[in-house]
Amino acid sequence: MKRLFLLTFLIIFSCDSYQNSKNNINPTQTIETITLLGDTLRSTEIEKGKSFDQFKSAQITYFDNQNNAEALIWYGRRTAYMGYYKEAIKLFTLGIKTHPNDARFYRHRGHRYISTRQYDNAISDFEKAVQLIDQKKDQIEPDGLPNAKNIPLSTLHGNIWYHLGLAYYLKNDMNNALKAFNNRSVTHKYDDNIVSGGHWLYMIYRRLNKIEESIAVVNEVYQNMDIIENMSYHQSCLFYKGVLKESELVIDEVALYSLANWYVYEKNDTLKAKTYYQKLLSTGNPYSFAYIAGEADWVRLFE
Repeated sequence: MKRLFLLTFLIIFSCDSYQNSKNNINPTQTIETITLLGDTLRSTEIEKGKSFDQFKSAQITYFDNQNNAEALIWYGRRTAYMGYYKEAIKLFTLGIKTHPNDARFYRHRGHRYISTRQYDNAISDFEKAVQLIDQKKDQIEPDGLPNAKNIPLSTLHGNIWYHLGLAYYLKNDMNNALKAFNNRSVTHKYDDNIVSGGHWLYMIYRRLNKIEESIAVVNEVYQNMDIIENMSYHQSCLFYKGVLKESELVIDEVALYSLANWYVYEKNDTLKAKTYYQKLLSTGNPYSFAYIAGEADWVRLFE
């Protein structure tokens, strides 16, 4: 049965089927999820290029090493990068069945549960991963999409806590979100980790009306930090700190979400906040964390 599933998936992503598809439309596009706003998100069209080549390589490697956990993890990760989140969840579920004590499968499946708006399932997976890493040495987690310096900035433990905190945040469970993000000290090797965690911690503290704690978080952020990839989180923290003005922000998804939140809890201006949420939800990537958080906030605040 496992081999049949894998062979079927191989056919779905075969180069020949892609090249023969009429007008470059992928005939296997499926519904990945329904957002909290009721929008239907479908898997993306397959495009030949580096990502597809990496997927094919990971797939072939797994077929040749089906008992290898690392091979299955990368097969699942590359599948998700192609926009096939439900298939990736199936692969990580297979990994959990065959490698039940490997926290990485719960970590990656939980991430894709977030992508598909299954937050309770995500929390369950990350909580299980927390149990599995207890008293175990942390490890660097290789990047699937490396940064410009090709330096992995996160660890397995750090990613588990980070995504657990995010899942609780999306459920508006700020107390548990706070506990998770405060367990992220293992990832503070780089300045990027300080600003990514600080961005969420600041908003969590503000929602909990813990003003002094929120100020303490952004006081750890400075303009001259060595930021490799989390520039958006960095500028948001500087904005929270009062170092940058609203007019000085580079407007992207993170900035739109940061400003929307800021107008809610700092200015009590829901009309202004609404304009930023609307721009985010009309122009953003529906799988980005900023978009997903904005979507959850919109439902909580305006519906």
